[in-house]
Amino acid sequence: MTDTNTNLIKPMLETIYPVIDYGKGVYLYDKSGKEYLDASSGAITANIGHGVKEIIDAMNEQAKRVSFVYRSQFTSEAAENLAKKIAELAIGDLNWSFFVNSGSEATETAMKIAIQYWQEKGIFTKNKVLSRWMSYHGITLGALSMSGHTGRRARFIPLLEDFPVIHPPYCYRCPYNRKAPECGYVCAQELDTVIKRIGAEQIAAFIAEPIIGASGGAITPPKDYYRVIKEICERNNILFIADEVMTGFGRTGPMLACEHWDIEPDIVALGKGMGAGYAPIAAALVSDRIMEPILTGSKIVMSGHTLSANPQSCAVSLAVLEYLDKKKIMKEVAGKGAYLIKELERLQEQYPIIGDIRGKGLMIGLEFVQNQKDKTPFPRAFLLTQKLIQYAERCGIIIYPAGAGIDGVNGDAILIAPPLTIKTVEIDELVKRFHQALKMLTDYVSKMEVGEG
Repeated sequence: MTDTNTNLIKPMLETIYPVIDYGKGVYLYDKSGKEYLDASSGAITANIGHGVKEIIDAMNEQAKRVSFVYRSQFTSEAAENLAKKIAELAIGDLNWSFFVNSGSEATETAMKIAIQYWQEKGIFTKNKVLSRWMSYHGITLGALSMSGHTGRRARFIPLLEDFPVIHPPYCYRCPYNRKAPECGYVCAQELDTVIKRIGAEQIAAFIAEPIIGASGGAITPPKDYYRVIKEICERNNILFIADEVMTGFGRTGPMLACEHWDIEPDIVALGKGMGAGYAPIAAALVSDRIMEPILTGSKIVMSGHTLSANPQSCAVSLAVLEYLDKKKIMKEVAGKGAYLIKELERLQEQYPIIGDIRGKGLMIGLEFVQNQKDKTPFPRAFLLTQKLIQYAERCGIIIYPAGAGIDGVNGDAILIAPPLTIKTVEIDELVKRFHQALKMLTDYVSKMEVGEG
């Protein structure tokens, strides 16, 4: 049934959505007074929860001064201080920030900077950016070209580049039916083969999400996977771009998720938790070594948007990062994540439809199967992920849908990624409400299996 009293294009046009009223901490409240535990931080974004006074105060203070200037006419204290703060938090020589408004813009900017880097060095053939299947880097055409999300690519294939070329590190459903590390990281070695086929002289960069989010339900690579990837990139003079839009700023524990594998990217895309939902902001974070030929060459990065480095958003983001730092929130993420996974594993024992639990910190994926032993996915007609999200909402908990299955389509998964500020008692409440949703889902599956659904 379509809501005839709206002029707003919503994600699902036939869905009548609850109207949000306010949020506080890990909870959201709609206009009817119903409470929801935000177990996905919205779209893995509200990293410090809702209604934080310090952020609201910073927002108000900046608005009293100036909310907008155009970046080619002015800089601002807010933008300058935010760039310095990110450089302090980041690893290695990732010292330069190009501020944009969304993750899609951040990955596109990262792609453009990678291509420009080679141009500034006098190499004009390196224009391709390689990526993996079961990946998602954004919805604009450049970002979507880099994405290996088959469902989101489908309508626009004639407009897209063929950048996805290798399998993801999907150990739960290894396409080679092998186990790490005995496999020799064959899914990573695929990159070397593809480079030989295309020619390293044509390739500017390789982009990957350290932990695969929306398209893979927190697919987490084994120990030496990124070491192999980085070695292949370096051997072939190809830049490595880490898409940390979802994983950055402590979502998995450290500032950047790639720190789990001890690798330093050449360029990083940031977003989501950078503004924690309080303002739209994202960034391409660039290393000194990539900026050097640009600084000594054209002295301009050919990208930008009207609202890039917007002082209002920059002030809000700076307040978010200072709040994370001051409260030492990132240091507590690993322990909270371990506790939540342990509680979810208890549910897995009760509900055999949970096939796999994976992820790091407070970015946790659950994949659902008909049979834990052979990992058989549910038929698409079951609409399992969609049903689980609906049941979870009824039980007062918000979770996030994700892709799964060897083709990235025929599988069911979700992400559980609450605000990093969640307390132990709130984790217990999350698990309790999720338990209720799983019971409803199990009843639904039983009816579908006997043809009563």
